[in-house]
Amino acid sequence: MDTAVQHPTDTPPGDPLAGLTPAARRALDASHSVWLGPLKLDCGIELARHRVAYRTYGTLNADRSNAALICHALTMDQFVADTNPVTGKEGWWLSLVGPGRPLDISKYFVICANVLGGCMGSTGPLDINPATGGRYNLSFPMVTIRDMVNAQAQLLDHLGIESLFCVVGGSMGGMQVLQWAASYPDRVFAALPIATAARHSAQNIAFHEVGRQAIMADPGWHGGDYGAHGTVPARGLAVARMTAHITYLSESALQRKFGRNLQDRAAVGYSFDADFQVESYLHYQGKSFVERFDANAYLYITRAMDYFDLAAEYGGTLATAFRGSKTRFCVMSFTSDWLFPTHENREVVKALNAVAANVSFVEVETDKGHDAFLLDEPEMFRTLDGFLRGAANARGLK
Repeated sequence: MDTAVQHPTDTPPGDPLAGLTPAARRALDASHSVWLGPLKLDCGIELARHRVAYRTYGTLNADRSNAALICHALTMDQFVADTNPVTGKEGWWLSLVGPGRPLDISKYFVICANVLGGCMGSTGPLDINPATGGRYNLSFPMVTIRDMVNAQAQLLDHLGIESLFCVVGGSMGGMQVLQWAASYPDRVFAALPIATAARHSAQNIAFHEVGRQAIMADPGWHGGDYGAHGTVPARGLAVARMTAHITYLSESALQRKFGRNLQDRAAVGYSFDADFQVESYLHYQGKSFVERFDANAYLYITRAMDYFDLAAEYGGTLATAFRGSKTRFCVMSFTSDWLFPTHENREVVKALNAVAANVSFVEVETDKGHDAFLLDEPEMFRTLDGFLRGAANARGLK
């Protein structure tokens, strides 16, 4: 952790944290946090104050030029490179962040914040609504990717960081990277959007809606007010996770890992138990997800992804979003990713080329699907390392 930046909490009067689940409270307690605002949201509502929970790694240099912002994906969090206090698992991107890694914390000051609307310490539907004294639940305003980025920009203002060396993220994190480059071009020296798109596709919106409907159909959801009823829509949230998790993989990866192998049995049981290993795997994914994630937060964050359409913010032309940008871009996709396929990443590259932006593009050959950006992909890390080294030299970082 750094010692060059102060991290006050300055909690407002009352107890806005009273609605947090034990998991959210553990995440908040293990993070830096700060109250910021006001924040005008795209839906038209203004949050007078909002809390950002975040982690930092490394030390900010004297001229504050070595800050790297990591934007996390839908179900990730701020615990990029240290033990997650909720799951006990190691950081989710240790392959990228750490000594000797592309984002070497002896060289860079790395920041990752839980997104607005999340459930790992930042303000979201678990927070107490000052108007009612109870949880926001579904009275929490709708948020967008741009709202998340604007909240992060306020965090950087608080930390006294005027310009970022780089912004990097995959999937929903990549959406935030693109939004950063469009909304704050003068604050982003280098941008690395990975396995992402400039707008959410109809197919992806459809998958999200299946997940949301599974949650809302669970009798334990109670119209979003499950906390007051002492319930959790566990079955619905688990099904939502199981469905989404399939989209993160590829058919070849599933076949290679599971095939038609049976789970702890020599023959099928002629029942609806989990006969197959792939079924058991999905059940585990669903059950473990319920233990760490909030159902309403899942609704809000998936909706934010669905609303993302960067071109629509700029008159329907994506290239306009990047016109005049001096940011260096490295766009990356994966051959087996059918959630954010290569052609959607190429659309970003085409838009950048249309305005003569500084952009490189790499398609990594892999059968690991969308989740490849979180896994051990040597070509990906060689590319990221080379791009970051070149950008650091151009920035004057040593």
